[in-house]
Amino acid sequence: MSGSTLGKLFRVTVFGESHGPAIGCVVDGCPPGMALAEADIQHDLDRRKPGTSRHVTQRRESDTAEILSGLYQGKTTGTPIALLIRNEDQRSKDYGNIGETFRPGHADYTYTQKYGFRDPRGGGRSSARLTAPIVGAGAIAKKWLAEKYGTVIRGYMSALGPIDIPFESWDEIGNNAFFSPNAAIVPELEAYMDALRKSGDSVGAKISVVADKVPPGWGEPLYDKLDADLAHALMGLNAVKGVEIGDGMQAARQLGTGHRDEITPEGFLSNHAGGVLGGISSGQPVVAHIAIKPTSSMRLPGRSIDLDGQPAEVVTHGRHDPCVGIRATPIAEALMAIVLMDHALRHRAQCGDVAPGTMVVPGAIQGDAG
Repeated sequence: MSGSTLGKLFRVTVFGESHGPAIGCVVDGCPPGMALAEADIQHDLDRRKPGTSRHVTQRRESDTAEILSGLYQGKTTGTPIALLIRNEDQRSKDYGNIGETFRPGHADYTYTQKYGFRDPRGGGRSSARLTAPIVGAGAIAKKWLAEKYGTVIRGYMSALGPIDIPFESWDEIGNNAFFSPNAAIVPELEAYMDALRKSGDSVGAKISVVADKVPPGWGEPLYDKLDADLAHALMGLNAVKGVEIGDGMQAARQLGTGHRDEITPEGFLSNHAGGVLGGISSGQPVVAHIAIKPTSSMRLPGRSIDLDGQPAEVVTHGRHDPCVGIRATPIAEALMAIVLMDHALRHRAQCGDVAPGTMVVPGAIQGDAG
């Protein structure tokens, strides 16, 4: 299967299936000499893993990362880093009743059309389980970016279904199961999810991710723009149906006088562009938003067809997230980190000797949180 690798100089290739013995990735292009241990990776894996609250799937996985290669005496060698995460809590029997039918809204139908058959256990290759290795690779990129440039990448849930979540503070995000930056709204989110879970239905979400202290100059015009590569990577995340950079779709409703990010000697006055101008980072915070669809695996019956094209009613048993967006924040952070590190290395390779202009513009005066 092609299409399993992300990046050019910093390359991440993911392998495995939801109910196979293990999942993992190979990270190639990490510069040598950076101190790295499993603990550097485990923190973000713990933020993403299932079973952490009543609002997500109750599949129990420790998601313990093993580093198999690419290290010597605790430092990266510049050779490929292999990460392995063993699957520990598969219940393949839960999917025995869907092997002959297609779950509506899922990849069952398209995988069968493309490959001639599919692995129905937990969605196989199309499962969000495959995001765990991406989070591991993203943790490596986060560490390198922070040490090299001071770059900090953080995300949060900005909407849960019909509920918008106003940004209040980064400090609140780690204090609740929703990655909500607003403590006051958490009881409403909990009540909404409790009612949704009882109904058997599912719901979508919006996730926002921000990278602070991104140097200006990263990005390759015309077709390897920083924002284009971010959109490409974020659209690769399971269930994502929309990506916005900066104001995104709202830009269609704005006037040029309001959208343009005016510049003063003290810096930019706004950040409607999301930190990317002409496909190249401006030095402002890089801001992206993703829309995640409701999961299609649910216990409410839905109309479909079987392998013979005959009408069928599908009910999905097993353990599923009623909102896959709840665990998506660390994944979105990881994907942004991978893209930024790839472009940092590409910029260094081509333009490492370029002296910047005489005027260095500082970050945005306002709008840093997106």
